[in-house]
Amino acid sequence: MKSVKKMFTAPDPGRVRLRVSLRAVVGVGLAVAAAETAGLSLTASITGGLAALLALFTVGDPTVRRQAVTTALLPAVGFPVLALATVLHGVPALRDASWLAVVFCGVYARRWGPRGHALGIFAFMMFFVTQFLHAVPAQLPELYGAVALAVVSSSVVRFGLWCVERTSPPPAVPAPLPGTGLARPTTRQAFQAVAACGFALAAGQLLSHERWYWAVGTAWWIFVNTASRGETLVRGFRRVVGTVTGIAAGLLIAVPLGGAPGPTAALVGVCVFGIFYTAAPSYSWMMFFVTVMAGLLYGLLGVLHPGLLLLRFEETAAGAVGAALGVALILPVTTHAATDAWIQRALHCVHGCTTAAARRLAGDPDADPAPLAAELELLLGRVRLSLAPLVHPLSPLRARKARARQVIVLLDACAREVRGLASVAADPDASHDARLAAACWRVEAAVHALVAPGAPARPQPDSVPVAHHPGAEAALSHLHGLEKALAGLAAPLRSPTRAPLTATAPLV
Repeated sequence: MKSVKKMFTAPDPGRVRLRVSLRAVVGVGLAVAAAETAGLSLTASITGGLAALLALFTVGDPTVRRQAVTTALLPAVGFPVLALATVLHGVPALRDASWLAVVFCGVYARRWGPRGHALGIFAFMMFFVTQFLHAVPAQLPELYGAVALAVVSSSVVRFGLWCVERTSPPPAVPAPLPGTGLARPTTRQAFQAVAACGFALAAGQLLSHERWYWAVGTAWWIFVNTASRGETLVRGFRRVVGTVTGIAAGLLIAVPLGGAPGPTAALVGVCVFGIFYTAAPSYSWMMFFVTVMAGLLYGLLGVLHPGLLLLRFEETAAGAVGAALGVALILPVTTHAATDAWIQRALHCVHGCTTAAARRLAGDPDADPAPLAAELELLLGRVRLSLAPLVHPLSPLRARKARARQVIVLLDACAREVRGLASVAADPDASHDARLAAACWRVEAAVHALVAPGAPARPQPDSVPVAHHPGAEAALSHLHGLEKALAGLAAPLRSPTRAPLTATAPLV
């Protein structure tokens, strides 16, 4: 019950998650309706619905224009993969090798940011959907038509009828962690994903010659939006939990329904809403809705039975084991290394936002801390994801768990103060006085001490006697709050049981 309450009470500033979820239901529904109106088969309609869902779910560029370009590029990677997968459907060895090649390219493409991430996922899922629906080359024209209709339908809704981004533009997604060669996390993950999916493919085929692809899909999705060994293991655990609960719901809902078109369509719409609404706050709940939706689709295809749902669990477990082996044995990226990098980026963002706010309060109209405040929220999301293995209830490392929780609490405090500072800076009545410059310098020095201990800091600026302005009091309050939170971070980040914070030392 606590997890249900958490899901529905999770913060949703501006009701963005709610609006995006409702938009997804409309977009997917329009894509399926277009396919049905065009007289396409059930297989093609399902393909179109999944393509629309992916177009709305995976495209996350920071501007509407870039989102439109990425969406338009989806068929460019989807059509060749559909053709490859259907042509090789009857040649298992080449089909399996080709899919692993798609896996490698799809993960490797994440180094190019949101666009590479979206195109990589779309390519993988086009291969997956041909296995899910047992599509053959003769169906390619219909599948192409369904995907094209899906891209157009989802674009009409996203960029025309219901453009959430125009009223609340999303902040830029944090770029992947830096590095070159095998030191780059995305390169390491590409090799890890191939190994994990290769194991899942073999294990899945031992379990079932018809539904083996579920294991590969599980291994793939566990790697999405993770950057370390610990993150991947926690995500795998949550996927299994979501799948098990989804199977239980499927036995109670999808099996008795028997594929009745009307009720099934309505419940699929509920699942689409649930997938989008719960994706950010709870991966387990998202997987619950994915599993229920899969059961409903199998009911539409006329192949659903309790044994199939049990096989779904077995294949999911095989995929999760494959992902665990992949991240543990192949070029592992430790939780410490990933956490260190994300926290340093968050602290630099705090400094950047403080500097921008100070310039704005000093009268610079071009300085705007709001985008940096929004970026900080995303970076803190990455920090929480990276620290998830340490704060997980099953983690036996109590001391590190306590430090990790303290880091999260203090970084959340920084985010609150930064949001308040950005709000004050946006107020035209707020003015600058000498105390603001001094307080901003102290924040800068506190960040400098955390990310570069021992290095000389910038000299404190000379105080200029300026009359105090009432509008600056709120800004000073937020800056003092930032000072306090940053000072508190020194203890958990530089605990005596851990090495001092450096470019290579772990933070927690």
